[in-house]
Amino acid sequence: MLSESEPPAAAANLPSATPPPPSSDEDFFSSVSVASTSSTSSPSTPIPSPPQPHPEVPISWPEDGTLTLAWVTNLMLAFDWSSKNLAPTELPSVLPVAVFDRLILTGSKILHKEPNCVHIDSELGLGKDSRVIVVGDVHGQLHDVLFLLRDAGFPSDDRFFVFNGDYVDRGAWGLETFLTLLAWKVFMPNRVFLLRGNHESKYCTSVYGFEKEVLAKYADSGKHVYRKCLGCFEGLPLASIIGDNVYTAHGGIFRSIAVTPAKRAKGKKNRKIVSNPDVTALSLGSMEELLKARRSVLDPPWEGTNLIPGDVLWSDPSMKPGLSPNKERGIGLLWGPDCTEDFLKKLNLKLIIRSHEGPDAREKREGMEGMDQGYTIDHEVQSGKLITVFSAPDYPQFQATKDRYRNKGAYIILEPPNFDIPVYRSFEAVMPRPKVNPYYDFEDCIDSDEELDLASMAT
Repeated sequence: MLSESEPPAAAANLPSATPPPPSSDEDFFSSVSVASTSSTSSPSTPIPSPPQPHPEVPISWPEDGTLTLAWVTNLMLAFDWSSKNLAPTELPSVLPVAVFDRLILTGSKILHKEPNCVHIDSELGLGKDSRVIVVGDVHGQLHDVLFLLRDAGFPSDDRFFVFNGDYVDRGAWGLETFLTLLAWKVFMPNRVFLLRGNHESKYCTSVYGFEKEVLAKYADSGKHVYRKCLGCFEGLPLASIIGDNVYTAHGGIFRSIAVTPAKRAKGKKNRKIVSNPDVTALSLGSMEELLKARRSVLDPPWEGTNLIPGDVLWSDPSMKPGLSPNKERGIGLLWGPDCTEDFLKKLNLKLIIRSHEGPDAREKREGMEGMDQGYTIDHEVQSGKLITVFSAPDYPQFQATKDRYRNKGAYIILEPPNFDIPVYRSFEAVMPRPKVNPYYDFEDCIDSDEELDLASMAT
């Protein structure tokens, strides 16, 4: 078994019930240096990548509607190849709108049927030979995602993936990134789990680049493609429970929405009693409340009765005890180590894995560790740990070179028997990135999502 002081085995050594992709598809990843789990180790020297094979394009939808490993790996190869050889406006020649429609519809149907919190357990095939890979924010950094999938080993019968959201915005390939992961979801719906991040929303995508990216790439069909993506985002589950011991979500924990019955008006027989939510008293929510929350909203509300989705997607941990409104973000909660302990006890868990904060956010947060290695252990309490994982290295993509954080990305490996002991895998960014213009004004946009214009967020 791997330990925290040992790097995980190479992807080729990980057990897999699904055969590897054809050899012709094996060289489509650019060179990258990978750091071990030790923060003191130096990254290896990048090795020049061999010439890429040409993908089969344009991509067509399978006649029987069933995706195969060859189809998914060709999609990955095509996106990688087109990002380096074609202008963004030529993406429809690689992925026609009709094929996009089939993929997004098929994926949306699967996602919308899943509960708010997906349980990854023995009923889904989680067992003694399984591994679960937990991935944080990737923000449209396609080439780093392709590397991560190869490094961790592709999804297979004994290799599960949980993605903690924020697939789009800031990076230049949000659409390709999300569709790559959606294709894996369609191909292996019980092995790949896509959770929602705060950037899978109408507000964030209109500010941080994804909307403009889609409109630029698909021109006259851009509004259609963007609208279909938003509809798919609404279906993304909010959280997961892995092996009965681990809770994962993009932002974190959530409040209880206390209700008190309204008084029946005098003289009005058979009048329905309406419950009034008490949103002033903050206490931790239950799994039952999480499962009942309404997630199908383009922008999770910051006020009213449906606050749990906003909490799950926007909340942040703090070193200060207690549960309080997240005033810096204007939505969600701040919670201290005591709340982590209470949440773990209440749900009988041992580990919380969340994402949501990159190096830009962490440098502004007093008492919280940075994100140089792609992960931090935020709280260690009697019942377990709270970990933040961030999977977008050298972030953000378009920041001036001298201002970029040069952080590593990371993912977490969970192993049997209990899947509650994290193994950390840090990695450097794939370089050089293809040259492309940003789709948002990165000099004016606040990188850590603070000071949101809440008035413009539709509920």
